[in-house]
Amino acid sequence: MFSRYKTDIKVYVLVETIKINHKVGVSHSVTSKFAFYYKNTNKILSKKRKKSPPLLNIKMEAYAAEGKSIARLEGGKVLFVDNAIPGDIIDVGVTKDKKSWAEGRMIRLVTPSPERIEPFCQHFGICGGCKWQMLPYPQQLIYKQQQVSDQLQRIGHVALPEISPIIGSPHERYYRNKLEFTFSTQRYRTFEEISERDEKFVPEPALGFHAPGLFHKVVEIHTCYLQHEPVNLLINTLREYTKAHNLPYYDFKAQYGWLRNVIIRTTTTGETLVNLVMHHEDKEAREGILQHILENVPGITSLNYTLNGKMNDTIYDQEVICWYGKNYIEEKLERFRFKISPKSFFQTNTYQAEALYRVTREFAGLTGVETLYDLYCGTGSIGIFCSGSAGKVIGIEAVEDAIKDAYENAALNELSNCLFFAGDVEKICTDTFFATHGRPDVIITDPPRAGMTEKLIRQLLKIRAPKVVYVSCNPATQARDLQLLDEAYKITRLQPVDMFPHTHHIENAALLELR
Repeated sequence: MFSRYKTDIKVYVLVETIKINHKVGVSHSVTSKFAFYYKNTNKILSKKRKKSPPLLNIKMEAYAAEGKSIARLEGGKVLFVDNAIPGDIIDVGVTKDKKSWAEGRMIRLVTPSPERIEPFCQHFGICGGCKWQMLPYPQQLIYKQQQVSDQLQRIGHVALPEISPIIGSPHERYYRNKLEFTFSTQRYRTFEEISERDEKFVPEPALGFHAPGLFHKVVEIHTCYLQHEPVNLLINTLREYTKAHNLPYYDFKAQYGWLRNVIIRTTTTGETLVNLVMHHEDKEAREGILQHILENVPGITSLNYTLNGKMNDTIYDQEVICWYGKNYIEEKLERFRFKISPKSFFQTNTYQAEALYRVTREFAGLTGVETLYDLYCGTGSIGIFCSGSAGKVIGIEAVEDAIKDAYENAALNELSNCLFFAGDVEKICTDTFFATHGRPDVIITDPPRAGMTEKLIRQLLKIRAPKVVYVSCNPATQARDLQLLDEAYKITRLQPVDMFPHTHHIENAALLELR
C-alpha cells in the first residue's frame, strides 16, 4: 500500500507519529502497520504485487456497526474503516475493494475527531481490549443504540416498536467479574520499541493478555481497569515471584514450559477465586507459588490449580483442584444466590446482568402460574431469577456441567419449581417433550452469538407460546431470527442493555407476542 512512498523518511518521524497517535487514542495496531511499511518498503515491493495507493484525507462520516465507521467516496462508494470514529480525517489503506463498497485500515490520523478523548489506560491499542476508550461513554451508548436500530431494520425487515433508551452500565471501569491472564515466553513488542533498535530482540517472558491476532505473544499488563482488586496485586505479585525464582513460562509455539494461565473471579459479595493453570505437576514449585499467593494477596477465598497438558488452553475437560478454601464463590442477584466454580459460566458484568434479567422478567409478564421455558439456560441464572413469579421453570442447555450447576443453584435457593435438562436445545424441544412437561406460556431464549438454528425457530413457530423473550448478545443474528419469527409473532418491546463499556458489544432484549 506504500508502493509510491520513498524510503528516506526518518524513523524518528515515525516514532513521533506513534506517540501522537496514542495520545489521541489511535491503536498501536494502526501505527504498527504504518511503521512496518515505512521501514520495509523495498522488501514489500520485491515480494508482493503493487497495491492501490492509500486514500488520503478521508473524512469519516458516521458509525456503521461492530466498531467500524463509514465514509462515502466519489460515485457514492461506501468505505468501512476499523479504529476510526466519525469526524476523523484519516489516510486509509484499502484491504478489500468491491464495486459498491470497500474496507480499509486507518494508517494515519490526519485530524482527530472533536469527539476523541485521551484513553485512560497505558495499554490502550496494544492489548486488544477496551477499543473505544477514545470515545466518551455517553457517545458509546449513542452508537450502540444506533447499532441495534440499524441492524434490526436492515437485516430483520420487520415492523418494530420504538426502541427503549439503552440501559448504560453504572460502572464504566472495574465492571468485569472474571479475567484470564496468560504466561508466555514471548512478550509482544510494539513497533515503537522495534523502530528504536536494529538488532534482534532476545525473547522475553510476559504475563498479560494475548496480543490481537498473535496466539503465542502476550502484552505485558501491569494495571488493568476492568476488574476490582486484587487483580492487579495478583498479577504483579506473580510476575515478581516467578521471575525471582526462574519459573518457566509456557511457549505456545514449541508447546513446552510450566506456567500457562491464571484466572481470577470476583463477586460483589467480596469473595475472590483464583485458578492457576500449569502444564504439568511440579509439587515443590506448585506448593511454593500457591503459598506465596496466599500470603501476599489478601482476600482470596478459593485458591485452586489445574494441570493442563493439552495443546489448547481450555480447561473444561480438566480437573480443577481446590488447594485452599472452598471450591466455589457465591454471587447474589437480588435475593438469589449463585455458586460460581472455576469452570462455571456466569455473566461477566454482575451489575448489568441484574439489569438485563429484570428486563427479561418484566417482558415475560409472569403472574405466578405460568410454565416458563428457559432455552440455552447455562447455569440456570435467568430461569432462577424469574422463578419466584413462575409456576414452573424448565431450563435446557447443551453443556452438561452447566446443568449440574443449575441444579445446585436451584437447591441453594431452595427452589422446587425448577427442572433442567442437558442436551441440544433443538433436539430436546420436541412435541413429545412439550407434551410431557407442559406447553410453554412463556419462552425465554438466550442463544450464543450465532443465534438460534432454523430448526428450533420452526419448532417455536409450531408450539406457538403466547410470549417469547429473545435475549441476544448479537443484534445481527437476532434480527435474522426475528424475521423468521415474524410469521407468527409481532415485536412489541425492545430494550438494549450495555454489558461491556469501551467495546462495541451490546445485548438486546426483544418481547414477541403471538399475533
